[in-house]
Amino acid sequence: MTLSPDLHADTPSASSTDASIALPGIRRSLTAQLVDALRAQIDSKELKAGGRLPTEAEMVQRFGVSRTVVREALSRLQAAGLVETRHGIGTFVCEAGASSLLQLDPADVAGSIDALAILELRISLETESAGLAAMRCDAARLATMRSALADFAHSVDDAADTVSPDLRFHMEIAHATGNRYFVEIMEHLGTRMIPRTRITATPIPRDRYAEYLMRVNREHEQIADAIERGDADSARTAMRLHLINSRERLRRAQAASE
Repeated sequence: MTLSPDLHADTPSASSTDASIALPGIRRSLTAQLVDALRAQIDSKELKAGGRLPTEAEMVQRFGVSRTVVREALSRLQAAGLVETRHGIGTFVCEAGASSLLQLDPADVAGSIDALAILELRISLETESAGLAAMRCDAARLATMRSALADFAHSVDDAADTVSPDLRFHMEIAHATGNRYFVEIMEHLGTRMIPRTRITATPIPRDRYAEYLMRVNREHEQIADAIERGDADSARTAMRLHLINSRERLRRAQAASE
């Protein structure tokens, strides 16, 4: 039985094997229900650290939800540091303590709300720019993208500024579209595009913050890989996932600061 589209989540019929993961019959969004179901499996060690989650298609069939719901749920779990998607391989449960949440001071909430609004714009804008870049990017432009990602990784290792290479990477994608209007919009946004420039995070242990930044850069690498293959659909998906993850990380930081 599929879940009702009016968000009355009737528990789907299931075999005894699936009974422990049936979604609860409560009036909540389908994405939230799926997040709770998967989180429960992780907490109970039914899905163990390092273990691979069911495929997207398997979860669609098992839970009776759309691919969009599955992708949104996985984005939230990634933002919480509970799972990690490895392009072309699957999604895996992270080791305990790998959560990479930002932390906000109460005074930072206004800035984080502004950052969320910008992320909403970027999800629409940059998803398409990534697809166009995959169709139009040349070897020289791809090399500059890879250089920005390498500089990002080196900056993490050296505890240096990662905002500049982050911005460069996204700007290179805009340039790769061959459409000057993408570039002009991105230039107008400037460093405001990067959420961590809009807020002042409370102190986080260096190793945790470094892990958070490397997670961000792995998302960048998945985008670059798809662009290099000329796979427009995968490039769009990887960019959208990256920006949704950024949005969910910031939303969770807001909730934790309340």
